Amino acid sequence: MLFVLVIILAAAASRLVKHPFNFTPIIAMSIFGGCYLKKYWGLLIPIGAMMIGDYFIGFYDWQVMLSVYVGVAIAYFLGMGIGSKRKWPKVIGFSILSSVLFFIITNFAVWFFFDWYSHDLNGLLSCFTLALPFFKNSILGDIFYSAAFFGLYEAFVIIYNKVTFSQSETAKNII
Repeated sequence: MLFVLVIILAAAASRLVKHPFNFTPIIAMSIFGGCYLKKYWGLLIPIGAMMIGDYFIGFYDWQVMLSVYVGVAIAYFLGMGIGSKRKWPKVIGFSILSSVLFFIITNFAVWFFFDWYSHDLNGLLSCFTLALPFFKNSILGDIFYSAAFFGLYEAFVIIYNKVTFSQSETAKNII
């Protein structure tokens, strides 16, 4: 549990460092938290990280900000769906699905709440088309960080189990 919290808190802190646009660990952190932390801690930590980051970076239009938070929450619930049989195709698939849903929700909010685009099908398509470069970084970041978090955790579990097993075997030999 402590190792899970360390990974999530490190990811939350990374939001405050310079990074390529939309190449962030937040969605991956939500998926990871949904998979490993229960009782909504996995949701509260990324939402808290977003709020702290927004405090320092600057708050923005509440409708779009709410859509971002909804996208983060959806990633958490998808992470819950990974379950105890954590297979790489499922982790990567949910990471991609989270990226797509986040892209749709946030860009729809930009189109709907602002007058930057005409409020018709052409405006919606323009909004989504102009957001594609950001989507590329989002999906790459979500896959990268999901693989990193789940991979680090699984490596930690394997090492921890080997050390624990080795210590118990040593204890049996002493007795």
